[in-house]
Amino acid sequence: MKSFTCIIRDPLGMHARPAGKLAKLVKQYPGSKVTVTKGDSSVNATQLMKLMGMGVKQNDTVTVTVEGGDEDVTFAAVKDFFATDFSAEFN
Repeated sequence: MKSFTCIIRDPLGMHARPAGKLAKLVKQYPGSKVTVTKGDSSVNATQLMKLMGMGVKQNDTVTVTVEGGDEDVTFAAVKDFFATDFSAEFN
């Protein structure tokens, strides 16, 4: 299991377009489970509506956990995605 914590710097937070791209990206790695956590709420990253329902806004902190068979490759892809699409700042 690998994880990272980051602050979402995108002014719109985790809105529909990048959340949809995240769900699509994670589905490309069926051997791994990716979970996004904000506070007490954790969501499987393939579930678009639940991701959006988390209400992640600019300057919110989230933790992303990757586990499974191809977690190294998945972890690298997901972390890069957060850096690019959510302007994430890593702790």
